[in-house]
Amino acid sequence: MADISQQLQEQVLLARDAGHKLNIVGGGTKSFMGRTADADAGTLNTGEHTGVVEYHPVELVLTVRAGTSLAEIEATLAEHGQCLHFEPPRFGEGSTIGGTLACNLSGPARPWSGSVRDQVLGVRLLNGKGEHLRFGGQVMKNVAGYDVSRLQAGAMGTLGVITEISLKVMPKPAASMTLVQEMDQVDCIRYMNSRAAEPKPITAACWVDGKVYLRLSGARSAVEATAAKWSGEVLEQGDEFWRQIQHLQHDFFAGDAPLWRLSVSSVAANPDLKGPWLIDWAGSQRWYRGEQELGRMEALAKAAGGQASLFRGGDRNGEVMNHQPEALKGIQRRLKNAFDPDNIFNPGRLYSWL
Repeated sequence: MADISQQLQEQVLLARDAGHKLNIVGGGTKSFMGRTADADAGTLNTGEHTGVVEYHPVELVLTVRAGTSLAEIEATLAEHGQCLHFEPPRFGEGSTIGGTLACNLSGPARPWSGSVRDQVLGVRLLNGKGEHLRFGGQVMKNVAGYDVSRLQAGAMGTLGVITEISLKVMPKPAASMTLVQEMDQVDCIRYMNSRAAEPKPITAACWVDGKVYLRLSGARSAVEATAAKWSGEVLEQGDEFWRQIQHLQHDFFAGDAPLWRLSVSSVAANPDLKGPWLIDWAGSQRWYRGEQELGRMEALAKAAGGQASLFRGGDRNGEVMNHQPEALKGIQRRLKNAFDPDNIFNPGRLYSWL
C-alpha cells in the first residue's frame, strides 16, 4: 500500500517543462490495446500507487488508488460477500483498476449489471498541467454538469493520469446456474434477446461453438424456478466457463489471429463474414478472429447498427478504433486540449490524430 501521487505529479511537471511525452503504465497487462505506444515517450508508472483508501461495505462504496490490482480488490470485497458487478477482465495478475477504467473493460454481466463506467462515482486525476483534481464523489447523483469521472472510461489515459477511483460495489448473488443447449448462430440471437426480455434473473448470455449459454444469478428460489421453466442442460462447470469468457481465456481467444470486437444492435443479424465468431452480451458484443481491413469491419458493424475495433493483434501502427465523424473529432480535440494542452499523455495511443 503506497501513495506516490506526489512523485507522479512531480514527474508530470518535469515532463511538461522539458516538453517530453509520457506513456502511462500500471500493471502493463493491456499494452496490446490501442495503437502502438510512442517509442520516444518516457514512462509514467502508476503500478506502485496502490491500496484501499476507503471501504464502506454497508454503503457499498470502495475508494482505491489506480494502481491497485483487481485481484486485491476482489479479495477485499469477497471478505464481505461483495464484488464488482461489471466483472472486469484480467489479463494477468497485474491488471489494475486504473487500466480497467481507462480501457473501459467489462465482462459478461455488462448488459444487466452495467459497465465499469456505470459503477464509477468519482476519480482523482492529474491533468497535463500537473494539477491534482477531484471529480465526482462517493455517492450516486453527485454530478452537476459534465461527468468527468465517467469521461475517463475508454480514454486510454489520453486525458490525464487517474490516481484514485471511487466505485459502487454490490453483494455477490446467493446462487448461480448456467444452462446450455445446441443452437445455430441465426437462432441464438433471437433466442438470447427473447430470454433477456423476460423478468428473470439472467446475468449473462453468449453463443460459441454452436452452443448458447445462459447464466441465472440471484436468489436461489428465483434461479431454480427459472431453470425449471427454461430449456437447456445445467452446465456443471458453469462458473469456470464464465471466468474463461470474462478473462478472454476461452479457446476461441487463443492464438495469434487478430481479434476484432463489434459493438452492435443486439437484434442485428450477424455480419456475413466467414470465420470463427463468439456472440456475447445477448448479441450486443460480437467477437471475430481473422485478418481483415478496418474499413470492411466498420462497414459490417455499421450495417448492424454499431462500431468495430481491432481489439488485439494485427497492425497496431495504423488506426485500430472505429473512425469518428468530424463533429466528434472536434469535441475530442477540445477535451484533450482542456485536460492535456501540451499533449503529454499517451500521444496517439487512442487515435493517430489525438
